Amino acid sequence: MIKLCYSTFGLTNLDFLQSITEVDRAGYPGVELSFHRDQFNPFNFTDDYLDAVKKRLDSLEVTAACVSTASHFFTPQRPHEPSLMSPDLAGRKRRIDLVKRGIRAARRLGVPLVSFGSGFIRDEHVSNPSVNPRELLADSVQQCLKELHDGEDITLLIEPEPGMYIETLEQGMNLVDEVGSPRFQLHLDLNHNYCSEINYLEALAQAAPRAKFLHVSDSQEGYNLKLVKWADGLTLDLNFAKYLIYFPETADYLLVDPDHPIYFCDDAPDAKQKSRIEAILGSANISAPPAFVDYNSLPAGQSPFESEIFVYLISVPGLSYDVLERARPIIIYLRSTKDKNGKLLMDKMVANTLTGIVHFHEIPGEGTMDFAATFQTLRDNGFSGYASVELYHHVASWEKALKDSYKHLSQFV
Repeated sequence: MIKLCYSTFGLTNLDFLQSITEVDRAGYPGVELSFHRDQFNPFNFTDDYLDAVKKRLDSLEVTAACVSTASHFFTPQRPHEPSLMSPDLAGRKRRIDLVKRGIRAARRLGVPLVSFGSGFIRDEHVSNPSVNPRELLADSVQQCLKELHDGEDITLLIEPEPGMYIETLEQGMNLVDEVGSPRFQLHLDLNHNYCSEINYLEALAQAAPRAKFLHVSDSQEGYNLKLVKWADGLTLDLNFAKYLIYFPETADYLLVDPDHPIYFCDDAPDAKQKSRIEAILGSANISAPPAFVDYNSLPAGQSPFESEIFVYLISVPGLSYDVLERARPIIIYLRSTKDKNGKLLMDKMVANTLTGIVHFHEIPGEGTMDFAATFQTLRDNGFSGYASVELYHHVASWEKALKDSYKHLSQFV
């Protein structure tokens, strides 16, 4: 049986106790309790406060299904950092401590599940190739498992996410097998899986027996853009994605798009760089000459695309924060500038996924996911548990998100 749930991560402008009440009023059988810096902060709340949360839950029909330890917790502009696989031990210990605080909160509240993600390969890993991120991650999970008491009913869950080191369901299952504990299993985020699995339903069928919890939101097709550093031997597959190539020696960028190749630069490229640009475009069978855009003319302030660009940039692995932030005005330009035919240069939300589906949490029913087939596949292959709607992109319109999600999903569960 699949029961609907709603995450407090989509209700963060409410008082935490009130957010639980609103989920109950909306008719959801379950609520996911998500750590948040300003709402449910494990470094601030006390045992007495957790007891007040438990009292509120006991007074309502809604059941606390999972504690999410909130990858966005530490540094808002660099979500997921530090991660369980950070090269710096101090960073790993901060994340391990957060997960352990999740376990202790779950224990006091009687919640059976605690969820977290792997984190990304960052520039720190690239610059330290002797460090094995998988070994760091597996060891960190083992450290978290040590917090569990014998005989208690708490299971830790890994949530694969687009761009992360653990991105696909196969990678998640392999890590679960490697750790080898029955108290470490899978958390499926259907949005993430839709973004990352070529054969989505087939992948869900394989993972369903290992899954203990679901996240639910909708998604749609986007403009798949791979942001990569230039290196000899770089291969481009325009059937898979377009490319924004970063040149470290000049901090310039080349958009490899057959419809409108563009070079973004502070100064006009010299003859050697022009030859390199032509060779790169030629290798992708692009014969049109690139446009040259002065980087300093790009819009650098706030834009209507902040949320989607933020989610995009944090999902790009292997590059420094500064390289990613320097690309932000370029994406704003592409999302807001029209070509000579009046069409936007980037006419869909920007994506960095294995399928071109955008990692942006839409209200169920407002994207392209087939929830009837999705839930049926999960049920047929042994999943039973809570499916939690996670809509942190819709906090400002939480009442609509709460109501519309229940209306759409309740027909399938």
